[in-house]
Amino acid sequence: MSDPKLSRRDSLKGLAGLGAAGLAAAAGATVLTASAASAAQPHMDDALATLQMALHQLQVATPDKGGYRAKAINAVRAAISDVEAGIHWSRNH
Repeated sequence: MSDPKLSRRDSLKGLAGLGAAGLAAAAGATVLTASAASAAQPHMDDALATLQMALHQLQVATPDKGGYRAKAINAVRAAISDVEAGIHWSRNH
């Protein structure tokens, strides 16, 4: 029997899940915080984890990108801040 082929999107989803878990552990995130956010807002929690993984990947990338790497790092940091603000707002309203 042949192995089912995964799409690129499916492959990235799998990698994102593994990377987010490793990143959360490395960042010292508490289980309580992660479970509270994911229980109430799973999509926002997933977006936050993905953005944190993206930030990590940008930070470990080689710096010579014509200034675009630094610009992307700033944009991802801003997106992380916005997602965190959205989660906080939703918990309080």
